[in-house]
Amino acid sequence: MDSCLLPQDLVITFLQAIWGPEQDFRLIMVVMSSLRAILQASPCRSLWRRFQIPTFMPARPCSLYTCTYKTRNRALHPLWESVDLVPVGERQSPINIRWRDSVFDPALKPLTVSYDPTTCLHVWNNGYSFLVEFEDSTDKSVIKGGPLEDNYRLKQFHFHWGAIDAWGSEHTVDSKCYPAELHLVHWNAVKFENFEDAALEEHGLAVIGVFLKLGKHHQELQKLVDTLPSIKHKDTLVEFGSFDPSCLMPACPDYWTYSGSLTTPPLSESVTWIIKKQPVEVDHDQLEQFRTLLFTSEGEKEKRMVDNFRPLQPLMNRTVRSSFRHDYVLNYKRNPSLQLAK
Repeated sequence: MDSCLLPQDLVITFLQAIWGPEQDFRLIMVVMSSLRAILQASPCRSLWRRFQIPTFMPARPCSLYTCTYKTRNRALHPLWESVDLVPVGERQSPINIRWRDSVFDPALKPLTVSYDPTTCLHVWNNGYSFLVEFEDSTDKSVIKGGPLEDNYRLKQFHFHWGAIDAWGSEHTVDSKCYPAELHLVHWNAVKFENFEDAALEEHGLAVIGVFLKLGKHHQELQKLVDTLPSIKHKDTLVEFGSFDPSCLMPACPDYWTYSGSLTTPPLSESVTWIIKKQPVEVDHDQLEQFRTLLFTSEGEKEKRMVDNFRPLQPLMNRTVRSSFRHDYVLNYKRNPSLQLAK
């Protein structure tokens, strides 16, 4: 065996053992590059030739989970304590959407949204987020078109948000985080008898994701924000009638779509995700009201409801399709007035 042989995998393992597995990949590459330069000048000429610097980046770039784990996730929410964070499956959510890698699909239809405000029932704190639930025994509130073959009924919508405005969304776009993300959850009433059955099967659910970004006050959202003091604690509920959640969606019809999973247990791979490209604006005070909610029940030690998102999952062999052409990005520098997802 060549006494000069020093496998680069061993060096990477050694560096991670010193710095921790979450260390920035780029820093490791800098150190490896320095080592290679030293070895090139050493008597072990055969070693530096074998000590190649990887030219690729990790399959999963810097994400919410890996880059800020120590500061944001010191203690996991109880929802995740008994669940494998990387379950068996190849279609887990959320993911980082890479704009360049998404594929424009001209066959994707416009998404049609038709919600009846009178089907809105109540808002409640389920100990992980707050949900606004809808009456779903008929097709009064449905979506169709887009990537969907059937009509899907609205069951509920909820949000995910961070402890501060720097993060909070479950999905990211080119590794960019948003302060919050809205999920409107629908189920396939053509193929399934009820939401519970649909949630466990392929093509059972369709979830529209909408990013929230800091900006102007959102008047329609404020109607919902005003109810939050009444559901501060886990398992509290208040009636919330006549609300049309389409007011929380952006005007731009563009979206990405991919096959994925629920982001809470049982993590079923039953979801057709429809992620809106354009975020909606909300102000800081409205997001702060989200953060006044509690994970805990009345009488328990208070724990603020923040960082209620799942870590990013690998894309694996999936394709993210887009309903819009990619020259939109290329034209941006020539026409900054085009509204990108910022």
